Amino acid sequence: MESPPQAGWRGKQAVELYVRTYTTMLQSSGDIKVESLVHAHLAMGSVLHPLAAEAQVDMGALLYAIRRLPSAIVRSRRVIMGQSPQGFRAVIGADILSWQAVKAPARRRKWYEKGDTLAVLIASPSDIDDLVPTLVAFQIEWNKMHRLLQDVPLNDADARSAAGAGEEDWHRLRQTWGDDFDANLARIKREECRIVIRLIGGSHLGYARNASRWWQPIAAAMDEMGMREAPIYFVSSNAHSLVNVFTGVARQFEKDILDFVRTRDPELDEERRKLEAGHSRASRYNWMYYGARELFDQHPERNRLRSQRAEMEKTNGIRHIPAKGTGVDSATQVFKISQLDPAAIDPRVGPVDESKLRASGACIVNVDYPLGLAAYHILRQVAEHSAWVAGVYVLGKAATLNAEVGDVMIPNAVYNEHSGNTYWLDNCIAAADVQPNLVYGSALDNQRAVTVRGTFLQNRDYLDMYYQGRYTVVEMEAGPYLDACYEITQPDRYPLGESVNMAKVGFDLGIVFYASDTPYTQARTLGARGLSYRGMDSTYAAAIALARRILRQEEALPARSMG
Repeated sequence: MESPPQAGWRGKQAVELYVRTYTTMLQSSGDIKVESLVHAHLAMGSVLHPLAAEAQVDMGALLYAIRRLPSAIVRSRRVIMGQSPQGFRAVIGADILSWQAVKAPARRRKWYEKGDTLAVLIASPSDIDDLVPTLVAFQIEWNKMHRLLQDVPLNDADARSAAGAGEEDWHRLRQTWGDDFDANLARIKREECRIVIRLIGGSHLGYARNASRWWQPIAAAMDEMGMREAPIYFVSSNAHSLVNVFTGVARQFEKDILDFVRTRDPELDEERRKLEAGHSRASRYNWMYYGARELFDQHPERNRLRSQRAEMEKTNGIRHIPAKGTGVDSATQVFKISQLDPAAIDPRVGPVDESKLRASGACIVNVDYPLGLAAYHILRQVAEHSAWVAGVYVLGKAATLNAEVGDVMIPNAVYNEHSGNTYWLDNCIAAADVQPNLVYGSALDNQRAVTVRGTFLQNRDYLDMYYQGRYTVVEMEAGPYLDACYEITQPDRYPLGESVNMAKVGFDLGIVFYASDTPYTQARTLGARGLSYRGMDSTYAAAIALARRILRQEEALPARSMG
């Protein structure tokens, strides 16, 4: 019987063979058939695609793939990946920016459609590691369903039975495809899926150039705010949590939110009634923040409401900078700390010293968290063009090998598969900072995290090997961020394959994850289901801890002058 280390090494080799296969094939100047990658995909034995080799449709993997690809993938048979619109123009003579812009429900990327071709802008090699296995999984499951539906009427009961899908998964597929469900099912029955892919560019310099273009409008906004030389607290999180915590703007739309939820979202309205009756332990603030997302995204007068919100946030010293024209699809917010209103800050943050707040000369740069290696290029740009980095904080999703969905995990060690480095941290966030506002989950500190290449690129043996080494958190951004942190304080580029002590880096360093899936149980993930209302619990417990930490850091410092 194989020992765990031997099995783990075998699992690691299967993943590396898969990555090497598509990486070397994509060096070609022509199209590559996705079909030619199926064997390596099956041999890898992905925990995210456990039924890949079975005749039965793997609905979990299919739903995961569909949510990370634009709906146009159903009618597209060619996918071209590139670093910039200029690269597409130079190589294939196409102005992709004139094509139809399309989006994926659960993965931020700039996609463009024309005919049966999809063009996608990529920000780092992690986009390739994410996209290629997703496309392979999509094609595998499409073709399984194609075979199973051949002699079956396309009514719900018969089609679902033929696919071997449960009622919940079938309902989720119908929700995802919406009005196109029947047409998509008919297309699956009618034709096989045969996708070809191509990579244009893919150089390290090209990715760095993308990050530089991404930074330019942010620098311009900071100039306008008088923050160009300000010390920066860099935060990688999402586009909603810190804004809500620091401004309370969502709470100022309470009547609009209540009216909208009553008529549009019965389930969320039921949560409100439980809260008001004392039958739910959840936070009303979190309920309000979640309701605000629905209000600003779905209300018939959302443009007017968004305009009002933007004015309120601007008064609070916050600017939103959308990502435009590059493969880095991460919007950014800049917070001028001295302009925040202490009375509007979420009460769970605790007391705020207004005099210290007004005296602050620092700002917060909050980036909608990027994917994988793009994190390195983003933080390097921010650090390279800022006067001083006062803190780096990472709040993101991760898989957990020992906890439950919704738990919060705080590492003191991170192994990065990309660089081979192991980083040992003095994490400024502890379980005690998060647990008081975490209603449903647990906060686990002193964990070990591993930064992997991609969500599909793990198998059971590989995960077992990490678990044997007490690595319990599986994620994609911390390692690249730490590679960049190394370069902020050291005279050389980050090393390869070393153990690095990050206990004294000269700036505040905090890394927090909330568990979004549990690969050992093959449970449905938050990614497959979409971020639920309950997912707000861990997100906001962590965001409040980060907000409190930043404010306490400023209160502990002498007044900064921007003169």
